[in-house]
Amino acid sequence: MGHLGLREITSLPPKAGIRSYKMYLKSQLSWNVIIPAENLDVEGLMLQKAIVIRLLDDFASKKASKNLGYFMALTTLERIGEGKVREHTGDVLFPVEFSCITFKIFRGEILEGVVDKILKHGVFLRCGPTDKVYLSHQKMADYKYVPGENPIFMNEKMSRIEKDTVVRFIVVGARYVEAEKEFQAVVSLEGDYLGPISQNAA
Repeated sequence: MGHLGLREITSLPPKAGIRSYKMYLKSQLSWNVIIPAENLDVEGLMLQKAIVIRLLDDFASKKASKNLGYFMALTTLERIGEGKVREHTGDVLFPVEFSCITFKIFRGEILEGVVDKILKHGVFLRCGPTDKVYLSHQKMADYKYVPGENPIFMNEKMSRIEKDTVVRFIVVGARYVEAEKEFQAVVSLEGDYLGPISQNAA
């Protein structure tokens, strides 16, 4: 139902006085798992296995939610409640309580992402499970677009932002797109200790 703030923290240099967060949340949820009538000829551990498999399938297909973010990993099965038969189908609905890890981007957080696409007016980065993180050229001070077969952004100090570069940024806006079950974010390099931190990351 709710979530606990479990954050994986990467510290910046001590003089920076700020921290970078990858927003992993530990969530405790209650879902209903439906087992088809034809699968109910099993008992005990086999039935529990069938419930777990269906829960994992449901977990994977749900992908994300607005409140919790992306569903990353199911960690603990806490409880399987008593099954209730659905009148018209004969299927059985089992209430299930479990813990999981989710990932959500929040406005104001400092994160790291990998450059995925470079356009004339900005770049798209991958951050965790999302590849819809947009950094506009207007939000990367002093960097200029350099066209070519492999376009890049470069500043006067020859610092480069190119494909696969790891970039540290601050999130200035994020929204959830229900139809696609994914988050989009707008980010900036305006601030101390933000910008490219490695080149050609794997």
